[in-house]
Formats: sequence, C-alpha cells, structure tokens
Amino acid sequence: MKFTLGFSPCPNDTFIFDALVNKKIDTHNLNFDVVLEDVETLNQWALHGKLQLTKLSYGVLPLVLDTYAVLNSGSALGKGVGPLLISKEEVGSTNVEDSLIAIPGENTTAHLLFSLAYPNAKNKVFLNYTKIEDFVLANKGLGVIIHENRFTYKDKGLKKIIDLGDFWEHQTECPIPLGGIVVKKNIDKKIALQVNGLIKKSIEYAFKNNYPTLNNYVKLHSQELSEEVMKKHIDLYVNNYSIDLGEDGKNAIVRLLQAHPKKEGSFSIENIFI
Repeated sequence: MKFTLGFSPCPNDTFIFDALVNKKIDTHNLNFDVVLEDVETLNQWALHGKLQLTKLSYGVLPLVLDTYAVLNSGSALGKGVGPLLISKEEVGSTNVEDSLIAIPGENTTAHLLFSLAYPNAKNKVFLNYTKIEDFVLANKGLGVIIHENRFTYKDKGLKKIIDLGDFWEHQTECPIPLGGIVVKKNIDKKIALQVNGLIKKSIEYAFKNNYPTLNNYVKLHSQELSEEVMKKHIDLYVNNYSIDLGEDGKNAIVRLLQAHPKKEGSFSIENIFI
C-alpha cells in the first residue's frame, strides 16, 4: 500500500522522516511516494488536497479540516521556537504598523502570529522564507523569519524587534504550534494510526542512532547549512511534542485555531486529531 507524503527539506523534517522513507525501520506493508517542498508550497497543496499525508503550517489547518486530520507524531511545537520579526536598523515596535513587512507565506503560522501581535499592520509582501533576510538587508522593510534564519540573522548584522513566540506564550501560556503532519480523513483510521506509529519510531530511531552525528539524508537536503546550524535546528524543533503531542500540545493547537481570523465555528479534539 503506497501513499503520497510531503515534507520540507529543513533539517527537522528530514531528521524526523529519514528512517521512515529510507527503510531504516520496518514499515511493514506501507510505502511512500515522497516529495520535498517548502512549507508554504505544502500549505497551498493542502488547500487543494493534493497529498494524502503532508507537513503543513498550523496556520492553514482551520482551512483544511474538512479534508485532513492531525497525527499525534511529527509536529514542530514547543516554547522558545517562534518566528522573529527583524529589521536592519533599530526599530521601535510602535513603528512596525507603518512598515512594509516580508512574511514567509500567507498561510504560515508565522503570518498568523504576526497578525495576532500586529492586527493593524496591513502592508505585507509574501516571500519564500529563504529570501527574507536579503529583503531586510536591502532595506526594503522588516521581515518575519523562521527555520534556520533564527540562527543566522545576527551574523548578518540584523536586529530582532520581537520574538513572536514570546508574544504567544505570554498571551496564552501555551507552547507554540508551528507545524504538524496531517492525513486525509478518507484514509482508514487503522492505517492512519499505523503511519503515526511509524513516524514516532522514525524519530526515536533518529535520536538513538548516532545523533548528534548528522545522517546523510539531513545533510543532502540542508541547503548548504553548517552542521552547527543543522543541529541547532533539530534541537529546537524536534522534541517530546514531536514524538507525542500529548494533551498540552493538542490544547495549544486548539487555542491557535480558535485565534485564527478565518475560523468558522468551534473546534473539537475529535474533529482535529486522529
């Protein structure tokens, strides 16, 4: 039995899925056609139900709940993991709403968190996350950065205005739900649970086998990041919530969905998760 599976080339995702997609663990009768794309592309595909299993931003989840349910394993969620709003020069937070802001995708959790922190900031441009540091360096405006850019912006002389994760944590006392793995609801629940178990085993395998030595699959898709940055990326975004959301993780996701400006009606645990 074969399923389409999409995730990003970022080190946290390739670290999570290496053992699964490269048959380092027994996947029994399940096989996967794998595609690696940036998360905003995966978000757009999820809106059209393109893949059977996919990584997506929790910021787009309310718009796809008719089609997808969240698996318990594979998420990027935690405290101290949020997007950062940055500038080239020192900028007071009161000046943000008058600035042009580069956002790493309309349907990303980063955009949702920015909109919650700055509801009156309407002057936005949506770029691939890899282009936002250069946008800010060119003095075109401010930028919201995610992924490995959290670890590189200071080296380029850029300044942090606000940690949007800190904003969320202070407002809610919840961990930040950045992204997770979803499965189409038309897939048999027993199969979905089997896939969830395989993702959990894949993460456990990754941690138990030679980490912090990086495997070749992570390096291959790392977009020329240094090993130090790759390890920081994995250590920040792959944690106990990735193995098992637990009640705290699920409650945080529900809280984020309730804050979404495009939500329709209320959300229940049963409607969101497998």
